[in-house]
Amino acid sequence: MKATDILVQCLENEGVEYIFGIMGKETLDLVDSLSRSKQIQFVNTRHEQGAAFMADVYARLSHKAGVCTSTLGPGATNLLTGIASATLDFSPVVAIIGQVGFERQHKESHQYLDLVKIFEPAVKWSIQIKDSLTLAEIVHKAFRTAKMEKPGAVIVELPENLAAQEISNDAITITPTPTFMSVDEEIIAAIAKINNSQRPFIIIGNGVIRAEAVTEVQTFINFLQAPVIHSMKAKGILPKDHPFNYFTFGFSQQDEVLLGIEMADLLIVIGYDFVERLPKEWNKKKVPVIHINAVSAEPDEYYPLQSELVGDLKRVMQALIELEINPKPWEPSGNLREQIKQVFHLNGGADSSLSITSILHAIEKRTCENTIVLSDVGSHKNSIAQTYQPKKPNKVIISNGLASMGIAIPGAIGAKLACPADPVICITGDGGALMNFAEIETAVRLGLVFVMIVLNDSKLKLEEQMMLKKLGNNHGTAFGNPDFVQLAKSFGIRGERPVSIQEFEEILDKALAQNELTLIEIKLENE
Repeated sequence: MKATDILVQCLENEGVEYIFGIMGKETLDLVDSLSRSKQIQFVNTRHEQGAAFMADVYARLSHKAGVCTSTLGPGATNLLTGIASATLDFSPVVAIIGQVGFERQHKESHQYLDLVKIFEPAVKWSIQIKDSLTLAEIVHKAFRTAKMEKPGAVIVELPENLAAQEISNDAITITPTPTFMSVDEEIIAAIAKINNSQRPFIIIGNGVIRAEAVTEVQTFINFLQAPVIHSMKAKGILPKDHPFNYFTFGFSQQDEVLLGIEMADLLIVIGYDFVERLPKEWNKKKVPVIHINAVSAEPDEYYPLQSELVGDLKRVMQALIELEINPKPWEPSGNLREQIKQVFHLNGGADSSLSITSILHAIEKRTCENTIVLSDVGSHKNSIAQTYQPKKPNKVIISNGLASMGIAIPGAIGAKLACPADPVICITGDGGALMNFAEIETAVRLGLVFVMIVLNDSKLKLEEQMMLKKLGNNHGTAFGNPDFVQLAKSFGIRGERPVSIQEFEEILDKALAQNELTLIEIKLENE
């Protein structure tokens, strides 16, 4: 068998279902081997960045590693943004990249770049296969490395001269990813500190979702009865109407919930990723911290550790709730929860205009608990993080590590392949939409159905706001746009442009009921 046949066997052994990417001369053998796989579907995309975004979102929702591929040179560098995004959002992705043969790597050569070095700062592990007999070992290590906490991206570079080599090698037996947890003494000491506090405040991050520890964390919260806030990516762990839910934090402006943190005497930080926002920006009063996470903390003066529980979050939380937890019911002064609800527009009601707020209320009201909402990056991202309240965890997908524009449309493809029975709605600005708009053809070819909402204001609104605030002008933030409805129709899909919130609701209802790939353009010139 040739090396790429063995590679495909290894991928099958790891449970891979889809590989997203664009082929090139250096990966022809890989795609040929994939054509004979009864398990893996090769999804040929329109851009390598889109392929990486698809793998990233697929991984977040499926709890498996996403896989993408590209050829060398520009194909690989196109992949880099999506790969870096996966790493900073702790999404397990394995990228298989073609490369020139060994005979060309020591000299100036067409399309040759040292990809292992280029990708090193953006991944957990970057490796070139130098001996085809090590292929199975490297692939298995790549998947284990990508999935171990904290997850991230790995690249495996396959030189062209090795791809077609005839070898005899077996895929390595898959073993469970190892887990560990803190010792009993540390857990008992942490409970003692919690029980001795008067105003504990709980901060939960996406690590809780990655560890599938939502039930255990909910039980802990109900025992402790203290206020709780979520990072952007942890939304949905507590339902909207839960009395201890103080919603989302991590905003540069209108982050009212920080007042609650300042009133606390102990922060219990569970599964939080610093890449979302550093403690310096939300713990200005240096409130003592109990750190509960899969990896050790990076303590500084704004993250003063009182106790540290490191290990598998599900097991750690199970151990905590087996001990006696003294309830600590308290409410931050100033009716803070109601104040946050007003600022975040959580009460619904009055807004009858066609605005991002009314759109989010309509989506929240009209969709089922399994609906997946993907946010692109732009001014609307903060609105979604603040206002939209999912009914379940891991149902709002936000790029918040690298915060990369262009993720929404390819991400919706990855989401629909990971969760084919769940409705998917992606919300993007006009800037982010046109970065990967071509992937609509990929969705049509695959027969996928979801709703795309394009917010069109013909500008980079967030950058305009920052420019005006800092420099008093908005130079370079405006641009022109095509007719998105006609553009959608040119791909053979439905395009709509509502002029009122009532019309939007009717179009959304119809799109969800008829199970039809639909683009809805929202003009926001006057918002």
